[in-house]
Amino acid sequence: MRLAQKTKFFLRYFFVWIVCVMSQSAYAEFRSVTSPKTILYEAPSVTTKRIFLVGEGYPLEVIVNLGEWLKVRDPLGTLSWVESKNLQSKRTVIVKVDKADIYKDPESKSPLVASVEKDVVIELADPLISNGWIKVHYQQDLDGYIQTSQVWGI
Repeated sequence: MRLAQKTKFFLRYFFVWIVCVMSQSAYAEFRSVTSPKTILYEAPSVTTKRIFLVGEGYPLEVIVNLGEWLKVRDPLGTLSWVESKNLQSKRTVIVKVDKADIYKDPESKSPLVASVEKDVVIELADPLISNGWIKVHYQQDLDGYIQTSQVWGI
């Protein structure tokens, strides 16, 4: 191959690689805590400093996956490490405003299902965002929609 052909090939390959990397990073991976008490650490080891204790269902964004350890971001933006066995793929969100309303349908004119206080964890029924709304399951039998701007974990 001539140098010009090699350069063209390299540039095409590099462009495809960049697109693939960017498309993967465009989607955040969220998981929720499985146990009633899970420790978040400063580094990927149980011998390092303990930073936080979080409860069951608490949502965390996975930043780095090392297999047994995950580097995660919490709703406040703090980075820490957690043992991967303490997280599950079941999705939850946490209310980030003083009061968030859950409606029967994805519009504020529909009947109100519940009002939820700040820092309450809600199960995500469907991660698909529709015009700024997501479907959630709250408590035992309350299904409805909440605005994505009012929660963290999407």
